[in-house]
Amino acid sequence: MVNPNVKSRSGAVKIRIVAVVILAFGAGFLLSHLLRPQSQAKETAQPVAKMWTCSMHPNIKQPKAGKCPICLMDLIPVETGDDLGERQISFSPAALKLMEIQTTLVERKFVEARIRMVGKVDYDETRVKHITAWVKGRIDRLYVDFTGTRVEKGDHMAYVYSSELLEDQRALLAALEAAKRISPDSSDLARRLGSANIEAAKERLRLKGLNDKQIADIEKTGKVVDHITIYAPIGGVVIEKHRTEGTYVDIGSEIYTLADLTQLWVKLDAYESDMMWIRYGQQVEFQTEAYPGEIFKGTISFIEPVLNPKTRTVKLRVNIDNSDGRLKPGMFVRAVVAAKVAKSGMAMDPEMAGKWICPMHPSVVKTKAAACDICGMDLVTTESLGYFPADDSNQPPLVIPVSAALITGTRAVVYVQLLETEKPTFEGREIVLGPRAGDYYLVKSGLTEDEIVVTNGNFKIDAALQIQAKPSMMSAKSQDESKHKAFDVPDQFRKQFQPLVESYFKLQKALAADNAAQAAEVVPLMSETLGAVETNSLSEKAKELWILSRARLTRALKNIEGAKDIKSIRTTFKVLSDEMIIVLSHFKLAGSRPIYKIHCPMAFNNTGADWVQADKNIRNPYFGSSMLKCGKVTETYRASAEY
Repeated sequence: MVNPNVKSRSGAVKIRIVAVVILAFGAGFLLSHLLRPQSQAKETAQPVAKMWTCSMHPNIKQPKAGKCPICLMDLIPVETGDDLGERQISFSPAALKLMEIQTTLVERKFVEARIRMVGKVDYDETRVKHITAWVKGRIDRLYVDFTGTRVEKGDHMAYVYSSELLEDQRALLAALEAAKRISPDSSDLARRLGSANIEAAKERLRLKGLNDKQIADIEKTGKVVDHITIYAPIGGVVIEKHRTEGTYVDIGSEIYTLADLTQLWVKLDAYESDMMWIRYGQQVEFQTEAYPGEIFKGTISFIEPVLNPKTRTVKLRVNIDNSDGRLKPGMFVRAVVAAKVAKSGMAMDPEMAGKWICPMHPSVVKTKAAACDICGMDLVTTESLGYFPADDSNQPPLVIPVSAALITGTRAVVYVQLLETEKPTFEGREIVLGPRAGDYYLVKSGLTEDEIVVTNGNFKIDAALQIQAKPSMMSAKSQDESKHKAFDVPDQFRKQFQPLVESYFKLQKALAADNAAQAAEVVPLMSETLGAVETNSLSEKAKELWILSRARLTRALKNIEGAKDIKSIRTTFKVLSDEMIIVLSHFKLAGSRPIYKIHCPMAFNNTGADWVQADKNIRNPYFGSSMLKCGKVTETYRASAEY
């Protein structure tokens, strides 16, 4: 029999459970009802994505959601609510502040290029003299018996015995005696003949080094001398002694070398890339290790017309005054030429405008046409030597700071701030740069005065463009690159180059397989095949380009040989790959099959890197197995049969 109290307690529990369920259901329904408008509002606020991309690989673009084909991450939607161009991007003021973006105006102003050079102090060749023997004989005495001795003009230097002097002196005495025997009644012809004989004998003695006083003494005393004293032709320092006492000398034998050190030359080496700033007559400032902090000045008096093919430099000569004797030949110097730049990129000097200058002595500058006070040459206009081009001499060039330009090979890119926008907006733009002058680039085209360019944070803007799946200005192809035509090389050169390409492919595959040992084995083979490529069949222009590329390839291979781990090999492999891509771009060397250029945006801390492969099956040499498929084909070098 069931206890009625137990039965009643069981029913009460069931009722409470049902009540709790009903209350929970009601609360959930009410909560759902209250939150539904907010949820719908959120959904309404979300932009409709027309494109999906990968946050790690912004070059991936898909029309719908899915997985990244490279890293398999979920694709994210790209907001397309703005009407900006594909190379434009906007930021909020707060975001702009966090990015630390800095800008500056594009302006016209005269800028200064400071060209730094090195060189040495040298003798002034016009002030170096050799003391030589005027007659055959024997040196009986050297009055200056060691180098470094300072002498004055006219100081006696050597005492030389010569038998030839005796004969010529006797001839003079005989001519004098014969003239005395001519009677007053003799004909005028006889008297003139006697005088001519005397003068001829004197001239022979002068040519052998005797001066007029010595000849007059011979006439007066009637005695001959068997020694001649040689005197210093200039004042200076004995820098070389060629003979010793007792040495027999011939006519023209060098005895001493003297140098006047009150005027010296400084010979400087200017790189060919700096020659556009160098002009005859420019002022040069230089310092020496002997006098740190002290600045010496001189004038460019000569620019060598020939380039040294080994050092790729041109010799400059600077005339300097050394009256105090502090500078010594052989001293090492560091020099600077400050060149103000005109619109055309030519060096200019306002003080030289409209002047006339001597082409041999740049210190001679006059306000009108005349002759040089030193050498008598006609002066020439300073404009003829490269100063102040007539078309734009007074117009400053258009310039931007160096930090504003992103240089990518043959291209230059800037980010310009657009002013007529609600939010701060920037546009990527490709421009054409002129030469660099100090901290500025001259702008040839692509910008106008008073536009605003980014000087700090341009890489951040470029990265933000890529995150929004817009094209990076750093990797976009320029019009000039798309129009580039490669050299058509002979089949002989292409066949010699093919083993190098095949060796490169082996190196790329070894790095993709994380096999450092195999990669190291390929390098000697590449070096050998590179050295076997001959250039006789190439045109002169093609040969010049190949020689430069070959030097860079050789240097990269040597660095790979010295690498200690696979990380170091991969770092140098990028340099090797960049040069291989340049070669493939300049020459039609793909052989019988196409070659594919691959770009990985994540390599080297997301700075990106390229390489080439024989097929489209991507094998990343920079990541290996950790991210083997990271990359995208960006260019195809066609097979030779397709040209």
